[in-house]
Amino acid sequence: MAVQDEPETIPDEVETDPEAGAPRKAMTIGAVCKALEQEFPDISISKIRYLEDQKLLAPRRTPGGYRLYSGGDVQRLRTILRLQRDEFLPLRVIRQELASGRAGNDVAPASDGPVAGTGAARRKRNPSVTAPSSGALYSLEDVVEETRAEPRLVSELEEYGVIKGEVRAGTKYYDETEREIVRAVTELARYGVGGRNLRAFRTSADREAALLQQILAPALRSRNAKRRKEAIEALENLAAVTTHLKHLLLIRDLRKIVS
Repeated sequence: MAVQDEPETIPDEVETDPEAGAPRKAMTIGAVCKALEQEFPDISISKIRYLEDQKLLAPRRTPGGYRLYSGGDVQRLRTILRLQRDEFLPLRVIRQELASGRAGNDVAPASDGPVAGTGAARRKRNPSVTAPSSGALYSLEDVVEETRAEPRLVSELEEYGVIKGEVRAGTKYYDETEREIVRAVTELARYGVGGRNLRAFRTSADREAALLQQILAPALRSRNAKRRKEAIEALENLAAVTTHLKHLLLIRDLRKIVS
């Protein structure tokens, strides 16, 4: 639908910015669309209306029926769009995130560097050894929808043991970590990387896990709850250190390639 469906400004509708204390005109849907199009090139009036239909937005209306968006409405919309773009969250999860108090300043915009908008630039919540999983399980259809992966890619990852899944009542399900593995591989697949190439990653991860297990095995098997808790926290720290070390080694070798 064209932007001209609703006027861009309503002269007699004025609100106050709670931070600056200065009067500011409320924004119509067309003005909001224009204000966000630089960060979100695919934004459209129909998309904003769809989010409203899904009860994610609730702008107030003029007596004539025009939508008016406050500063808080615009920030909420920006948060929703970033969660969709950067964390690939479905609307039902975004609704939960907002209900739990997820604010716009918790969702950083993508960087303006050469990799902006790619997986390398996206801000995601990192998985943790010590933080419990939500226990959520995802069917193949859910994984494909949320990661935009090809079904054959998921099958290939299973074939090479990168993900395993779990069969329940005749249906294969994947946990959150496996879903994120598929998401990461989907980014690599754009460059022609397939399941066969990922065996090296899996082998490396298996070896590192075995090494860390060997270091902390006695404490991890301890019946003393405090000692075991400390061991799990140490495992988390060691995982972070080894991940950083791998990154440094990779960067060192890549610099040799481009020099």
